[in-house]
Amino acid sequence: MSERILLAHGSGGELSHELIARMFAPAFANPALARMDDSAVLPAPPPGSRLAFTTDGHVVRPLFFPGGDIGRLAVCGTVNDLAVMGASPLYLSAAVVLEEGFPTADLARIVASMAAAAHEAGVEIVTGDTKVVERGSADGCFITTAGVGVIPAGVDLSGANARPGDVVLVSGPVGDHGLAILSQREGLRFEVPLESDVAPLNGLVHTLLEAAPAVHALRDPTRGGLATTLNEIARQSQVEIVVEEASIPVRPAAQALAEMLGLDPLYVANEGKLIAIVAPEAAQAALAAMHAHPLGHEAAIIGQVRDGKPGRVALRTTLGAHRVLDMLAGEQLPRIC
Repeated sequence: MSERILLAHGSGGELSHELIARMFAPAFANPALARMDDSAVLPAPPPGSRLAFTTDGHVVRPLFFPGGDIGRLAVCGTVNDLAVMGASPLYLSAAVVLEEGFPTADLARIVASMAAAAHEAGVEIVTGDTKVVERGSADGCFITTAGVGVIPAGVDLSGANARPGDVVLVSGPVGDHGLAILSQREGLRFEVPLESDVAPLNGLVHTLLEAAPAVHALRDPTRGGLATTLNEIARQSQVEIVVEEASIPVRPAAQALAEMLGLDPLYVANEGKLIAIVAPEAAQAALAAMHAHPLGHEAAIIGQVRDGKPGRVALRTTLGAHRVLDMLAGEQLPRIC
């Protein structure tokens, strides 16, 4: 392990996983943490119900981007980490670190965005903290959020629950968020503007679970994108996942920008999409439920879980060949969430 922290340690890729496995997991070892899902699952009354609890830091640059801003991102990111555990999100906290000299007009805009996103998701921001650091000690504004939700009896979602034969679905085109931020950073303009997909997914998850209870795992493919998240599921469940390149939705503008810059959209962050691992008999019902929801109308079946090499993700290309989708060491695009 490196003697100093690198930017890549915050990428969600191999170096992030190494940092967690060597530094944090042994020091804080407990059964809830050991699951390594998007939220901790904790017992709570009434019998059979459980709490989902999560926390997330947001250091996106720039703070304002097409389709959203750091405030909307902070609320939606935490809501989504609860939702993919099958929880109904209830309450959030928000801690804000501001740099001396930060414009109060920008702060007002961020706070209003957080309030609007919380209203959209049906959650309340009930506690928080504010700190100000010297000029040059931060990058304008950082936000840390935590959230609590209730998982109803009978719902058991985890990255460790994928089984051979399961079907893999994604709720819509991938790569929009990270590429929208990159286009803003670089001042790139397109005839069809790229916008972040940042959105609260709890409504989509509720619709999906009502229509298809045989969902085994849900994940929102944020840092590291679709490919990294599939690797996490494959490793947790000790299965092989095979996806079809031709079936994975990517917007033409996102594909064009990725190709121009030598990026792979499968590794680019999303903030309003989910991956569903579903029993084969429930796959069509799950797909229909997604299509019926505004955030899932472009959903697609993209692959299958197999009893192959444990922990491997493979892509069947449009030419019929197979290539391994490894987890990247770092992030193609830093500071995207």
